[in-house]
Amino acid sequence: MKYTLSVLVEDESGVLSRISGLFARRGFNIESLAVGPAEQVGISRITMVLSGDPRTIEQITKQLYKLINVLKVQDVTNVPCVERELMLLKVTTTKATRSEVLEIADVFRAKVVDLAIESLTLEVTGDPGKMAAIEQLLFKFGINEIARTGKIALSRDSLVDTEYLKVKQ
Repeated sequence: MKYTLSVLVEDESGVLSRISGLFARRGFNIESLAVGPAEQVGISRITMVLSGDPRTIEQITKQLYKLINVLKVQDVTNVPCVERELMLLKVTTTKATRSEVLEIADVFRAKVVDLAIESLTLEVTGDPGKMAAIEQLLFKFGINEIARTGKIALSRDSLVDTEYLKVKQ
């Protein structure tokens, strides 16, 4: 199963290196990693996606708390969250296919950020499912390059679980 951890750390050099070293020493793989400033000056938020079982995640959490600069570790896997990713896609286009690619981009609310004679670069933001869906639809045109951020997530104060709502409908 995939787990999402949100880790608050002091914004000092070497913190990310110590965290990634911890994972490497224990043979854990980080599937997705996003780091950026948090709401407080001098604090950064690291959002990471990992594979494992509940026992492994509990062990990782305990190990993270042992690191000096780690302030808070939160498993947001089963917590109502807002999750987003950013993806840039460079798609091959011709005169005949450009309009169809643009229609798909419009449905997914993707922005055209570069236009060339034989390609089109799109910016897509949304949840991981949206990323997979647009990538699958554009595959037939030829995807030249993809750059993707890791998942970022914040828990919902409203406690509304949108995943639950999707299943209900």
